[in-house]
Amino acid sequence: MKNCIALVLLIATCITYAQKKPNGTIYAEHPAITTVENMTQAFVSGNADKVASYLADDFKYYSGTTTNKDDKGMDKAAYLKTVKTWKDNIDYPSIKRSKGAYPDALEYKDEDQKDLVWVQTWEDVKGVQKETGVKIDRPIHRLFTVNKDNKIKMMINYSTSTVNDEINESFTERTNGQIYNHHENINSVRKMVYAFENKDFDKAYKYYDDKATFIDINNPDINKQYTLAEQKENDKKMFEIYDLVSIDQVGYPDYLHYELDDARVVQSWWKIRLIRKSDKKSIVLPMMFIDTFDDKGKITNEIAYYSQKILEVK
Repeated sequence: MKNCIALVLLIATCITYAQKKPNGTIYAEHPAITTVENMTQAFVSGNADKVASYLADDFKYYSGTTTNKDDKGMDKAAYLKTVKTWKDNIDYPSIKRSKGAYPDALEYKDEDQKDLVWVQTWEDVKGVQKETGVKIDRPIHRLFTVNKDNKIKMMINYSTSTVNDEINESFTERTNGQIYNHHENINSVRKMVYAFENKDFDKAYKYYDDKATFIDINNPDINKQYTLAEQKENDKKMFEIYDLVSIDQVGYPDYLHYELDDARVVQSWWKIRLIRKSDKKSIVLPMMFIDTFDDKGKITNEIAYYSQKILEVK
């Protein structure tokens, strides 16, 4: 039996190794990597002539995310025009290796690849679009082929278009919904706040959805969201420390019904007058609420903006 097991393991090992087939060599340092990175920095600096010196005459640029099956790519002359476009439109430009990443140069054994070196990079593109002020901060992955003359023959760029979409949309004005100074959702926020002022907690909490979440900007964990049950406990502790004198509206609330995502948001501003029970200290606490509503008129999320230091003043 022991010999049988050993034979099975030997066969399995042979099969495993038989499935592996080397097809070239990967380099962490290579003249082709130097060429690619030097071209990249020339591009960032806006030096089209220097960029051109690194490109083969038959250079082609492709987007790795295009769905156009007939894409013929961008030739050398067209690509060099993008160098000027970048320089004229981007402040604080940079393209640098992503943290922890480094390029690879691949020399394949395939006969049709013998005169080419493939270089793959992982980088971060950063800058600010001059006219729109849109911040560019996105990762890109690029593939290059470098010919036997150490010239870049092809580049394929893989990156998200989200930032570019935002830039393009920011050149023209567009609306994103309507702002109301009177609305049923504003009424709900006022009724909720004044129910708290009058310690009618059952009524106050009825304006929230059962699955509502709450965010306190003073929480060290900025991602922490409280459930309705947890928020009730937080409110209870607050009233154990302070006597609530009054809550006064500042200005007027805004109700914003956004086109994007069909979001419904009430922004409201208040002065909350408290007396700290321990020392009878009178405190006026400015507070802003951002309440998000569902289509049934229930609050699904509330963010409270205020200064914790005001509550701690001696």
